[in-house]
Amino acid sequence: MHMSDEREIAAPRETVYAALLDPDVLKACVPGAQEVAGNPQDGYDAVVTQKVGPVKATFKGTVTMSDMVENEKLTIAGEGKGGAAGFAKGGAQVTLAETESGGTLLSYEVDAKVGGKLAQLGSRLIDGFAKKMADQFFQNLQERIEGPADEGPDEAGEAPAAAEKKGWFGRRTGKA
Repeated sequence: MHMSDEREIAAPRETVYAALLDPDVLKACVPGAQEVAGNPQDGYDAVVTQKVGPVKATFKGTVTMSDMVENEKLTIAGEGKGGAAGFAKGGAQVTLAETESGGTLLSYEVDAKVGGKLAQLGSRLIDGFAKKMADQFFQNLQERIEGPADEGPDEAGEAPAAAEKKGWFGRRTGKA
């Protein structure tokens, strides 16, 4: 299955690119991730638990980064085995472009494949699940960088200060 989307992140490309390579950020952004360890050069080892329809499995696998052009693009590829549940593998081509507002337009194209019991669930269920996972990952990434969505003006009618909105990763790196 193939899907694509884009989202605008209120942070410079350098911040978004660095976040995509940080194992702590990846662990926080991948739905169901229990462990993510490694580095962009050697790849990451990951443990992810997910429930797809009636099938719940813990996948152990690897994630590799390739086609890396700093602050512009990269390809994320992963595959994992979930025992009797089967396997999942996929990849995302991610491109980063500067927006007029100084933020980053993150575009992604995702391809995913499953096998074993998971494949028996039907393509409609699997396609919906894969889209939800990809959307959730990039939503989590955006919130991690920017901070939670604005709640609107405070009691005094003032908008939150930019420093208060800065996400965890942005505060840690001093960027965004």
